[in-house]
Amino acid sequence: MVSGVSSAAAGLVAKAREGDKHATARLLSVVENEEPGAAEALRELYPLTGKARVIGVTGPPGGGKSTLVNRLAGAYREQGDRVAVVAVDPSSPFSGGALLGDRIRMSERFLDDGLFIRSMASRGHSGGLARSTSRVVNVLDAIGYGVVLVETVGVGQEEVDVIRVVDTVVLVTVPGLGDDIQAIKAGVLEIADVLVVNKADRPGADETARDLAQMLTLGKMRTSWKPPIVRTVAATGENVPQLVDAIEKHRAWAAENGERDRRRRDAARSEVEELLRAALIRRLRDRVGDERVDRAVARVAERSIDPYAAVEELLKD
Repeated sequence: MVSGVSSAAAGLVAKAREGDKHATARLLSVVENEEPGAAEALRELYPLTGKARVIGVTGPPGGGKSTLVNRLAGAYREQGDRVAVVAVDPSSPFSGGALLGDRIRMSERFLDDGLFIRSMASRGHSGGLARSTSRVVNVLDAIGYGVVLVETVGVGQEEVDVIRVVDTVVLVTVPGLGDDIQAIKAGVLEIADVLVVNKADRPGADETARDLAQMLTLGKMRTSWKPPIVRTVAATGENVPQLVDAIEKHRAWAAENGERDRRRRDAARSEVEELLRAALIRRLRDRVGDERVDRAVARVAERSIDPYAAVEELLKD
């Protein structure tokens, strides 16, 4: 038994580190759903994290992100890396599960022992990720996956949470989506480390690349890194090696210039603050009781008290 971890969780951790995909899937479910043993397993695994290359693929719907992630996974597998894909999908309004799911994703790679695919439901969480995406990524990192590809849900300009989870953000757009540049300019373009014009065999690819380049010159950059623009055709794999090369160049630059460490510190702060908020809310509810909280909520709904006053009352001893 692994110290500090329940026997069931310890068994899952051990089997997952040996490459057992069923154990890995079950361990991720424990962590994602915050089941008993989740916190202990994460404490045991956390010292082993920080080794994987974590790459986010984001952008507006219809850009071919899944196909491109499939090609990237294949390219990294050809280099000998163990690869995990975390695909955040829209949630079912009935079950809460991922609508797309990994059963129809990358079907040709199911028999590859060096590739693991995990679909996650966003469960209404904004920003393009699920609430527990970072924890799932940490588990995959700790159990030995050298590359973790995180594909966001595809909601458009609000997909900025990915920068808190990954080392390199790949922003994917395509020509011919109408107002596609407008769809990505707010927020998402500012977090991009590599820009991709996918489906570059379509008319308008030159114009899209030119528009992106112009926006980069007009916008305020977060760092001295200038995002390269790579044209790909994910359906055929065209220029995917060039995309891998661009990602690796950013990785080397970020390590040398301290950007990787700064981003990881920001991610750690975000994770700690999220857990702190959840813990404080649990403690407050335990102290004041659900009945008192419900009464305060009812009074706010009735407009007999404002939300600020309700919070002040609940915080009183």
